[in-house]
Amino acid sequence: MHDVKPGVRDLGAPAPRSRPSAARRAGRALAPLLWLGPALVLIAVVVLWPVVEMVRTSLLKISSSGVTLGSTGSRNYLDLFDETDLIPVVLRTLLWVAGVVAITMVLSLALGQLLNARFPGRRLVRWTVIVPWAASVLMTALVWKWMLDNYSGLVNRLLLDLHVIDHPVNWLAHPGQAMLWMMWVAVFVSLPFTSFVILAGLQTIPGEVYEAARVDGAGTLRTYFGITLPLLRPSVLIASIVNVINVFNSFPIIWTMTQGGPGHATDTTTTFMYKIAFFDQNVGESAAMAVVNFVLILVMVLLYLRASRWREEIR
Repeated sequence: MHDVKPGVRDLGAPAPRSRPSAARRAGRALAPLLWLGPALVLIAVVVLWPVVEMVRTSLLKISSSGVTLGSTGSRNYLDLFDETDLIPVVLRTLLWVAGVVAITMVLSLALGQLLNARFPGRRLVRWTVIVPWAASVLMTALVWKWMLDNYSGLVNRLLLDLHVIDHPVNWLAHPGQAMLWMMWVAVFVSLPFTSFVILAGLQTIPGEVYEAARVDGAGTLRTYFGITLPLLRPSVLIASIVNVINVFNSFPIIWTMTQGGPGHATDTTTTFMYKIAFFDQNVGESAAMAVVNFVLILVMVLLYLRASRWREEIR
């Protein structure tokens, strides 16, 4: 070793690394905002601001012409919970969502398998399946309403020709029958999206997995329930959550086919809040119903995520 005189830097030693300044460190930390900024602004304007306005409106008294007359505190919520039709409407909405989503997912699993199989004309079948999703929901509901007409509807004509019924039936005049038909239309509209999500999930499963299962002697059912379904859990999770949100907020189908009638017999929370706002001319109470609807959607999604153990899918 050689001696170094005091005050003289050893030329053989590495130069000390200069620490970045505070401004440079802050610049590095804020650099991702240049890319995330537009998305964050869009989320704030399209998602957060309407939610804040919805909650704020639920605490105000607003005239039918849209003029704010002052704050009412929790009065709108008290009036809402005094509505005799609220509980039946909420229970009907939960039944509507659970029924439509469950039927849609079961049919989508089968349809996704069909679309994933190799057969002549597969591309044409895929294009055909996507038509109900690409078409207007309002127009689809209107077409089904015409088909269910008790005088000239295709459904009655077909059932009469097949001798299933002996006289025309006004399907949408009876709440129970009307709900079943509207659930079918909701399934018909939701099926393409969920089927293609399932199809995308099926196409990500490696073929080697199935080859190994066949070598081990696994049958068709064992392969499906032991390999296909577990590997499809992320796709099923995404399709179910999107479907829950869409069906919960489904307005065109119900309003076009029955307008929630007779009375409130086929109302869900979306049509119910519409009637409060435009028929009863109570915008504040309608906003309170919107807040309740928002909370119900969050609770249903969170319960589904908890039941499906979604954290296991991101590990």
